[in-house]
Amino acid sequence: MDARFTAEQEEIRRTLRELLVKRCGPEEVRAAVRSPAGYDPALWDALAQQLGLPGLALPEAYGGVGCSVTELALACEESGRALAPSPLLSTAVLAAPLILALGTGAQRAELLPLLASGELTAALAVPGARLATALGLVGDNRGDWSGGGRSGGVQARRADGGWRLYGQAAQVLDGHSAGLLVVAAHTGGFVRTRTLLFLVRAREWDAVRLEPGAGVGAEAGAAVRARVESGGGLVRVRQTALDGTRPQARIELRDVEAELLGDEDADVSGALAGTGDVAAAVLAAEAVGAADRVLERTVEYVRQREQFGRAIGSFQAVKHRLADVYVAVQAARSAAYYAAWAAGAGADAGGERVGGLALAQALEALRTAASEGIQLHGGIGFTWEHEAHLYFKRAAGDELLFGPVHRLRGYAADLAHLFDRGADGGSGRGGGNRAEVAV
Repeated sequence: MDARFTAEQEEIRRTLRELLVKRCGPEEVRAAVRSPAGYDPALWDALAQQLGLPGLALPEAYGGVGCSVTELALACEESGRALAPSPLLSTAVLAAPLILALGTGAQRAELLPLLASGELTAALAVPGARLATALGLVGDNRGDWSGGGRSGGVQARRADGGWRLYGQAAQVLDGHSAGLLVVAAHTGGFVRTRTLLFLVRAREWDAVRLEPGAGVGAEAGAAVRARVESGGGLVRVRQTALDGTRPQARIELRDVEAELLGDEDADVSGALAGTGDVAAAVLAAEAVGAADRVLERTVEYVRQREQFGRAIGSFQAVKHRLADVYVAVQAARSAAYYAAWAAGAGADAGGERVGGLALAQALEALRTAASEGIQLHGGIGFTWEHEAHLYFKRAAGDELLFGPVHRLRGYAADLAHLFDRGADGGSGRGGGNRAEVAV
């Protein structure tokens, strides 16, 4: 592994940072969050058309740039610094890899060029709060987490030579605005239960209804907006989210026509787990970028804020706290970069799946950096007007969606058989004996 960045990778970072500094400051972020889409369409066009970010890790044969996961992670590290609201994560990190891995030749040829250009955005719809499980980050994703029978979720059945979907999926990232939904649904009944992925082509949405009282605390994306697709049985409701820079929606499917992604024998669980490892590495880099920016802002502030006739940054206690944050951020950065390389290298990395561990370390670093930033900013750090709370909410929101941290680490330990006794080969997940750890 060569840890040095290439000239192309450095150029990606520099160009994207310059663009986001000019067009995605704190006020622009707040304005984008309050918009119906939850992001700035003009900025998204610049990211997609000028820089080609949605297609950065897609093959050139499908209109992509042909780069690796590392380049995508570096780009998301810069977007994380600015907390830039965009459908990049849902489109390029969650949906596009699944279509690339499972789609038929016709599906890939039709959809991937549109996703790579940013003309089409997509979202992965998973029932309930099970996104981390579906992606194989906190547990085995080969269970019936997609629902079935009376357990809720989303069900699929054959009808008139096609497929129809019924059910509901909550906490769908960018689900209210995406033009394409990749829906995980249960099929096969009780005889051959399994989870398959389906494509739902959402119609152009323009009519937006604001619920009474929505808009209070809009900086956090508190506005709840709904859109009912005419005649299709698809209801999409933008929900209140802790982190307004990550818009979420509830998707209701009422006899909705859908197209099977790939074929019925596809390894859906394996594709989701592979996508989850890449997504974890990218999210870790994004969290590192956010943590680094919080640390920078806090250092700038303590150098200027004076108390007892001297800058508070000169106090030893403040120096120690910021030094601890710096060490945590640098460690998380190393883990994120290695996870991105390992996810891109695949078999060359020995089949390692280290994305979950890197994500856990990065989220913990961001939470620590944001907490210390709020504390060291004093009274202003607790106000809505300051941006510190946005970074804290990003850490908390990502942990709710993709964690929590202790489950990310726990499952990674299970995969590595860290607590197996060794003698009987038992696994912590598979019912084997766990080693006793003395404290």
